[in-house]
Amino acid sequence: MTSLTSLLRPSIASASRAWIRETAFPTLRSQLFDGGIPGQLQVRTATKRGGGSTRNGRSSAGRRLGLKKTSDQYVLPGNIIVRQRGTVWHPGQHVGMGRDHTLYALQPGWVRFYREPRKVPPGTTVVPGPSPRNLRKERKLCGIVLDKSETLPRDVEALGTSRRFDLVDLTQIEAVMGTGAKGAGAA
Repeated sequence: MTSLTSLLRPSIASASRAWIRETAFPTLRSQLFDGGIPGQLQVRTATKRGGGSTRNGRSSAGRRLGLKKTSDQYVLPGNIIVRQRGTVWHPGQHVGMGRDHTLYALQPGWVRFYREPRKVPPGTTVVPGPSPRNLRKERKLCGIVLDKSETLPRDVEALGTSRRFDLVDLTQIEAVMGTGAKGAGAA
């Protein structure tokens, strides 16, 4: 008996589905989709999901800020060393600063990054304790040395200021010109 009911049930179910498909559904379909029911609009199903609006997606490209030359790297005049917003790095020896705080080389040489204590302007008092000005006790500087073995900050009292024309050998120029530089200036 169980086997007979299990055999009959699928055929009954499929027959009822077939009857609905053949008789009831086509008339309902024609009434809904063909506008057969008066005052009824045609029904459409969505084939794609609706695209909502978004508040993202309009950011600008990166500005490529940061160090462009590293320490002990050789630079030529005009080479950009640091691109920055504000003065995180300050210009040191033989380094210039552009309008947008870009640091660039003024002389050919090797890049050095170093720190220097902040100078307290005359007439100002240092407030003891934690204050925003006391937290920044050192400035970060970028400089260029003309000799690779040189370090920064330069000891100006002992070595003097760094100038490019100090690297020119005046004795060779005097030998080529035939007269001494002092004698030519006196005449």
